Amino acid sequence: MAHPNPEKMDKQQDIKASLAQLLYLGDPRLYEVCEEVVQEDLPEVAAWAERLHEVILAIRAKYGFGRAIAAPQLGIMKRMVYMYTDKPYIFLNPIITSASEEMMELWDDCMSFPNLLVRLKRHKEIQISYRDAQWQAHTWTIRDDQSELLQHEIDHLDGILCTMRALDDQSFKWRV
Repeated sequence: MAHPNPEKMDKQQDIKASLAQLLYLGDPRLYEVCEEVVQEDLPEVAAWAERLHEVILAIRAKYGFGRAIAAPQLGIMKRMVYMYTDKPYIFLNPIITSASEEMMELWDDCMSFPNLLVRLKRHKEIQISYRDAQWQAHTWTIRDDQSELLQHEIDHLDGILCTMRALDDQSFKWRV
C-alpha cells in the first residue's frame, strides 16, 4: 500500500485554505464599491498583499491562470489591486485617467468564478494613476494584456464583474 506524500498533502491543504478566502460569484460584497485606501491603512497593506499573493498562487496551482487580484475578492473592501507577473505590484486607489478608443475583444476569466469565461471588449491601452505601498504617486500607460487585466481589476473596485460587461447573452463558456 502506498503511503500518502505529506508534502503534497500540505500543499493541497494550503491551496484549499487560500481558496477558502476567495469570494465567489453571487457574494453580494463583489458588487460593492470599495473605500479608498488612506495613509492610515498603510500598515495593513503588506498583510493584505500577502493574502492576495497566496490566493494568486493557489489559483495558479489549481486552475493554471492568475496574474492579478483585487482586494474585494477577499472581502477587503479597499481600493487595492495586487498584480504578480514578473514581480509583485501593489496599486492603491488606481484610477483610469485615459483610455484608447481602440478596443480589443477577448475571453475574460476571473478568480471569483474560475471555470467561467466571458466574451467582452476592453480598451487596448489605458493610463492609470495610483499610489504604491510607500504612498508614492505614479502614472503608468499600459497596453494589450496588462491593459485588459488592470481594467478587470479596477472594475472589481467599483463592484463591476466581467459578467456585467459580456458582449451579449451568448458570451459565456466553461473553461475546458
